[in-house]
Formats: sequence, C-alpha cells, structure tokens
Amino acid sequence: MELVFNIFIGIGLAATCGFRVFVPLLVMGIANMIGYLELSPGFAWIGSYPTLVIFGIATAVEIAAYFIPYVDNLLKTISIPISAIAGIVVTAAVVTDISPVLKWPLAIIAGGGAASVTSLISNGAHGTSTVFSGGTVNPIVSAGETLVSVIMSILAILFPLVAVSLLVIMIMVIVRRVRRFKERRYKQKHT
Repeated sequence: MELVFNIFIGIGLAATCGFRVFVPLLVMGIANMIGYLELSPGFAWIGSYPTLVIFGIATAVEIAAYFIPYVDNLLKTISIPISAIAGIVVTAAVVTDISPVLKWPLAIIAGGGAASVTSLISNGAHGTSTVFSGGTVNPIVSAGETLVSVIMSILAILFPLVAVSLLVIMIMVIVRRVRRFKERRYKQKHT
C-alpha cells in the first residue's frame, strides 16, 4: 500500500512541476529534511542543505521571472522538456522499494507525462492570455500557477490521493474553459 501512496505522491509532485519546476523539488527536499518524506537511495541529495539553498534560489528566480514580460514567454518555450525531466526526477525519488527496472519506466511515463500535460495546459493558458490580453493578464496567470504549485506540492506529500484528484479536476476545468473561450472568440470573429 505504501508503494501506491508513493506513486501518487510522485505523480502529484510531477504534475506540479508543469506549473513551476523548482517549487515541488524545494517542497520535497524540505519534507525529506524534516523526516516527513523518505526518498529512494541515490536521491538523498535532494534533502541536503546545499541543494535546498540552490532550489530556494532557483525557485525565487523562476517565480520572479514569470512576472517579467517576454521572459515569461521565453520560459514557456523551454518549460515542457524541463518540466518533464523534473517530473521524472521527483517521481523516481519518492518511489521507494521497487526495482529500477520498474521505477524508471514508471517515472518516465507517469512522472514525465504528468509534468508534460500540466506544462502544456499552463502554456495554453499563457498563450491564450497573451493573445487576448496582450500579455496584461499574464502576471495574474503566473501568480495563480505559482499558488497552485505551492499548494499542490504540499498536498501531494500530505494527502496524495486528494492532490491527484484535485489536479485531474483542475486540468479538466482549465481545458474546458480555454476551449469555451476560444470557441466564443471564434464565433465573435465569424459572425
């Protein structure tokens, strides 16, 4: 049963990597340092003081960069592969007591996939915001993504089933709203 919870923790953390790459890594490292989250052998470095300092700085820089016009769009262009890599790392780090033959495919498919999906949705939200508001709404979108990333990272560790369920619901709602918004906009242009 612990393996199932660890898989949900990994997927939850990986999905939040799609919103902000370093927030889940920082939260995971802190949880490991205080003894709340066990990491797989070979990933203990994530909970070390030097790594947490680096993740803290990287988190602050990443969050700030998303509030700078044009820089946020540049970050979005490289976010999918970077998010996928981070998703793979966080999933592999928390899935303990499993053969590497199973761990790595699971981390690549579930962790990398979850991070890529949320990154694509986040990119869609930013793209829609940029097109329809000239980028003026992007800081609000960025603030929302940062808040979601922090809350969902903490929830993924404390309540993994709740976090994954909320992420699925949130993704469905965002996709539906973006689709409706684009359909309305299309109808307005062609009527």
